[in-house]
Amino acid sequence: MAYVVGLTAVGLRFSRRQTTTERYFTAKRSVPSWAVAMSFLTAMVTSVTFIAFPGAAYAKDWSLLIPGFFLLVVVALVGTVIIPFYRHSVGMSAFEYFGKRFGRPTRVYASVAFTLAHFSKMGLVFYLLALTVNSTTGWSMDQVILVSGFLTILYTLKGGFEAVVWTDVFQGVILWTGIFLCLGYLLFLPPGGPAAVFETAWTNHKITLGSAAFDLSKPTVWVLMTYGFFWYLQRYTTDQTLVQRYLAAKSDSAAVRGVTLGALLAVPVWALFMLIGTCTWTFYKLTGEKLPAHVTKSDQVFPYFLGTHLPAGIAGLVLAALMGSAMCALSSDLNSFAAVGVEDIYRLFRPTATDRERLRVAKRIVLCCGVLSVLAALALSHTQTPALSVWFSASSIVSGGLAGLFVLAFLTNRTTRRGVYAGITACVIFTAWATLTMGEKRILNLGHFNFPWHDYMIGAIGHVVLMVVGYGVSLAGRAEPATQSRAAVITVAVPPGDGG
Repeated sequence: MAYVVGLTAVGLRFSRRQTTTERYFTAKRSVPSWAVAMSFLTAMVTSVTFIAFPGAAYAKDWSLLIPGFFLLVVVALVGTVIIPFYRHSVGMSAFEYFGKRFGRPTRVYASVAFTLAHFSKMGLVFYLLALTVNSTTGWSMDQVILVSGFLTILYTLKGGFEAVVWTDVFQGVILWTGIFLCLGYLLFLPPGGPAAVFETAWTNHKITLGSAAFDLSKPTVWVLMTYGFFWYLQRYTTDQTLVQRYLAAKSDSAAVRGVTLGALLAVPVWALFMLIGTCTWTFYKLTGEKLPAHVTKSDQVFPYFLGTHLPAGIAGLVLAALMGSAMCALSSDLNSFAAVGVEDIYRLFRPTATDRERLRVAKRIVLCCGVLSVLAALALSHTQTPALSVWFSASSIVSGGLAGLFVLAFLTNRTTRRGVYAGITACVIFTAWATLTMGEKRILNLGHFNFPWHDYMIGAIGHVVLMVVGYGVSLAGRAEPATQSRAAVITVAVPPGDGG
């Protein structure tokens, strides 16, 4: 609890400086590259990583690590182009660019799709935090959600994006410490030590990436690769939480260095948490210790191990890292929601509003969204579905085709507004059909016309549907001179020099 209060104090330290929306949303472009890297890492490592990754590895294998590899693929493909482009083509919102290319309705659609995708995660983050603390300490899950949620809303409301970044940096240090302490105990506590742990895991096929069969109805390697590529392409190109980190850096080169280093750190962290889950499984396998009856989910096993086999001080450090991770994730999302709400919605309807009025609206958005995320976490705490599966499925379904929209905006000059509207419509119809007819517990049964593949595929296909329909309709119709090309946007927006 002391760590949570300390993290809140770090965030509140910047409260007096939040006098403009530029400061509140982008820290006035003053963040050094090393801090961008740590903030990017923390954005990628939430309580989903702390609990759901070990839970997935404990229950099965390392297959759900596959999407993470595609973060590196996407960074390598587009990093040095996309980051400077955004720093010169938008002010504070990633979706300003869509408005310049395709008009106000497209900008509003993109901002709403982003908000829905991230809101599907926010309740899960605090649910996993409460689950772990409850399993380890016996504290009420409702109380953990309410207290941590209140403190996060408080420092985000007061400290703006500077609070987000510097609490991320503080959290990164605790994160690495907690990882290595947990692994040390898991490797050396069982009889036979590390050699026995790895041998047992290997012979029982716990360190594998899953099935390579070309079956799109199950979470095979091919499904997870497809999901990972489109998910990180979307995040890297249209995710406001990441675009704000690009914008907050001191210069273009600092932003590229920071995000690249953050990505290079994120994949090993994910792998280490998978290893923690595997080592937890081998611990109970080698020791023969039985889990109690109340541990019914794979997500609960690692928290139970923390509470029963680690010294109080070590367990407390890991819990502190977990609580900090959840708070940092929610803080980042709340500030991004406020940026999107003010820049993409409020300013369109109140173009004459002063900066002071926009700042006041931003803080109200932080408060409202924070309260809603806490309520979502309270509701989620009563489900029985594995957490990582819930998050992957939800984020895939509500991703809104944003990666396809970005490709049309960034790589084509002939795409028209009419084409984009047709693409968005097709994407929404496809997503609704697939969501209603997927799986064994489908809402709508259309027989042979049910969605036949795994739900991770919905988001990926949605991007392709939007892109193909949007471009096809554009080619079939008349050109629209009012639609700005990427080059036109850059020419208008880019100032001389590096931008920093």
